[in-house]
Amino acid sequence: METVRNRLMVAVFLFVAAFLLLSARMVGLGFSPVGQSGEHWTRGLPAYQAKRVDILDRNGVVLATNLETSSLYADPKKVQNPEAAVRKLAGVLPDLAVGNLLARLKSDKRFVWVRRKLTPQQIYQVNALGLPGFFFQAEEQRVYPHGPLFAHLVGYVDIDGRGLGGIEYNFDERLKNPLDADDNLVLSFDVRVQHALRDEMERAVRIFQAKAAAGIVLDVNNGEVLAMVSLPDFDPNFAGRASADQIFNRATNGVYELGSVFKTLTVAMGLDSGAITLADGYDATKPLKVASYTITDDHPKARYLTVPEIFIYSSNIGAAQMALDIGAETQQAYFEKLGLFTAPFIEITEVGRPIYPAYWRDINTMTAAYGHGIAISPLQLASAVAATINGGYLIPATLVHEGEGFRMPGKKVFSPEVSEQMRALMRLTVIEGTGRQADVPGYLVGGKTGTAEKPGEGVYQKHATLSSFVGVFPMDRPRYLVLVVLDEPVGTKETFNFSGGGWVAAPPVGRVIARIAPILGVEPLANEVRGYQEVALLVSDIP
Repeated sequence: METVRNRLMVAVFLFVAAFLLLSARMVGLGFSPVGQSGEHWTRGLPAYQAKRVDILDRNGVVLATNLETSSLYADPKKVQNPEAAVRKLAGVLPDLAVGNLLARLKSDKRFVWVRRKLTPQQIYQVNALGLPGFFFQAEEQRVYPHGPLFAHLVGYVDIDGRGLGGIEYNFDERLKNPLDADDNLVLSFDVRVQHALRDEMERAVRIFQAKAAAGIVLDVNNGEVLAMVSLPDFDPNFAGRASADQIFNRATNGVYELGSVFKTLTVAMGLDSGAITLADGYDATKPLKVASYTITDDHPKARYLTVPEIFIYSSNIGAAQMALDIGAETQQAYFEKLGLFTAPFIEITEVGRPIYPAYWRDINTMTAAYGHGIAISPLQLASAVAATINGGYLIPATLVHEGEGFRMPGKKVFSPEVSEQMRALMRLTVIEGTGRQADVPGYLVGGKTGTAEKPGEGVYQKHATLSSFVGVFPMDRPRYLVLVVLDEPVGTKETFNFSGGGWVAAPPVGRVIARIAPILGVEPLANEVRGYQEVALLVSDIP
């Protein structure tokens, strides 16, 4: 009996030990990554990478992040009845390439991807099938919570998490290999400002049936881009479905003849070089003939115009004569200092190179004065105009937020006195000239309209225009610039069928300013003085 009892105790001990060993193994498997329970299951799997860090806006709002997900793969040697397995998988995974998968499952391979980045519902449905030889690999899915809102700026990644466009591409290594887990990339954008700009641009595109549009909100004192929109856009969560037209960034990659907004630069360089003063003027009674070219005004005053009048009424005739007095060499020297002959530096690779004449004749000097014959990107225009009103400094635009109070070093282009004069002229354009529809009471908005016929087959297209407006506020202490460009807008009954910048681009700029000024902490004036009396407070020598 004693011998039997001892044998029984040994058997019980061995049973308990085996049970504990199996229990420990099951617990270990439960905490292991799904599909990692055997080395032979994972042979050929890509190495699991550290999490790609988040991209944030200036206020810490997430623009791009990673979510944990799983991908389905198979070991063909362990798959029983491939035909039945593929048939069942096709019932829960849409668009599964059945023939291709079946052929791979019948091959001699030990690893075959079935579907990458499954949704939680798909993972549950595949699990419920209970198919031998199919396993899950833990991965991460790059997600863009705001959909198309930042598509052209933040960019997108491929299925393996490699950057393919925008910030994702340009900072690919930085995002994949951060200094630490909290080393997120902070951009200059403000989600609230971006939403307001895109919303008003979509509205303008819809109302005026424009083919496309570009818009920018820029801090004129440090070069930070608070918002940038290119329409049409796309959802970076599904970038593979986007067309080339949707992916094209018109704000940085597109170069255009932007029309009369260039008069801002022309007048500024004329004043700064000493070629003109605000008391000067030019005869604009009739069109200007130069060889086989005729320069006309869209809304001619048919009289002598002072320099301020040439600017606020947007006279091509006056600007062309002004450019001749400035001179071709001086004009080109200022364009060079403003960065208009080279592609701008910005933290994305989708950047266009300007187009300008190889040989600069008098007619080129005259037409460039009002934005024809030279094509630049909206981003370049925004930076150049900012230099005319921020005290005279060209500050490189940036998409990265370096912290409050940080200011990029600028290159001096215009004197502070000229910058003061330009602020007054831009304010006059909004309260007395072509930019009236951009005015926002209390915020001292200044700006300049632009309407340019698009070049076609050797001629300009009369009914295909680029219409734009660049606005700045507040003009007594400029802080922010808002630019909107519409491609081939169509006039409406409300605009009397006009489609120029003052009719179609100025109103959305005004609405954007009204929406973002409170967000950005710009307080309206309680008692705003109007007209020339107000401008006299900005500069005293307006005639």
